Amino acid sequence: MKVTIEKLDNFGRGITHINNKICFVDNALPGEVVEIEITKEKSKLIEAKTISITHPSKDRIEVDCPYYNVCGGCSLRHLRYDKENEFKERKVQELLKHIGKLDIKVNKIISGPENNYRNKVTFHKSKNMIGYYQKGTRNIISIDNCLLLDNVINDNIKNINSDSYEIIIRSSNDGNSLLINDIDSIITNIGDKKYYLSKDSFFQVNKYLTKDLYDLVRKSINKPYKTCLDLYCGTGSIGIYISDLVDNVVGIDNNKSNIEDAENNIKLNSINNIKFICDNVEDKIDSFNNIDLIIVDPPRSGLDNKTKEYLLDINPERIIYISCDPATLARDLKELKTNYNILEVTPVNMFPRTYHCESITVLERK
Repeated sequence: MKVTIEKLDNFGRGITHINNKICFVDNALPGEVVEIEITKEKSKLIEAKTISITHPSKDRIEVDCPYYNVCGGCSLRHLRYDKENEFKERKVQELLKHIGKLDIKVNKIISGPENNYRNKVTFHKSKNMIGYYQKGTRNIISIDNCLLLDNVINDNIKNINSDSYEIIIRSSNDGNSLLINDIDSIITNIGDKKYYLSKDSFFQVNKYLTKDLYDLVRKSINKPYKTCLDLYCGTGSIGIYISDLVDNVVGIDNNKSNIEDAENNIKLNSINNIKFICDNVEDKIDSFNNIDLIIVDPPRSGLDNKTKEYLLDINPERIIYISCDPATLARDLKELKTNYNILEVTPVNMFPRTYHCESITVLERK
């Protein structure tokens, strides 16, 4: 069956319509005429894959990865990188409008190198095979070089000798240190700050753009603040990075490994105006008041209802919201805008060649 692709959905799939049903097509771009094979049909939607392309888009490029459309790690490698950035900028704008009911112009997206940016990977092992899961299955695809990974990780894939079924590898941003599973933690850097990284701790994976992201947070702190509440603080990386701009920082995270690294990181950087709490944000936030700045960096699910309720109760002068999912960001901003003006939203392409997009939103109390 031949169809014409109308546009891309939020996951980078082509959209067309068949028999009045919306149809999502993998590996298809707007304006293309493609031959498709239907893979799933439900009452209101159809899913399909591209079999051949009759009329390719001028924005289509030759895919440079042998694992593309097999491992599922990338979703936009067939699209010109500049057009990927345009897609993500537009995606953030449209989700803010449709979900958040916010008619605001987002800033130009910040982007960096499209390849070799990831400083962390999780491989799976079966017998003598190490690699990724095949898309939609638990079958392992042997990988010897992934274009998303830091070259120091790729260079060491063949040297991995582990009995673990799951293998986590992290590299320092300068490429000088490598962590494989349970070997002692490594030290990485962002600007002039240094950070311990353990296997299970959260840390931004883009070695090129994390500094840009954190510099944007610094820029968003428009004056000296007394107390900053750093929610979902991870290893304390943001709180440490902005610690010289505020009198005190309190970080909260429920991951024990994160907090252990965070405590070591304040010692590593000789910082004495931060304290960390290991607890769920939603269980601890109601114990705070007189907070004038809050930074939130939640998981993809965004902010839970209790946290949003108490953010409005605490009513800080400024909120800086770092989001890795523009849909949940838009949902949360819809509620926060009752008390806050949204000053700016800046997309950051922390995950090139995938559909994911980070962003920073600055909110100021009305």
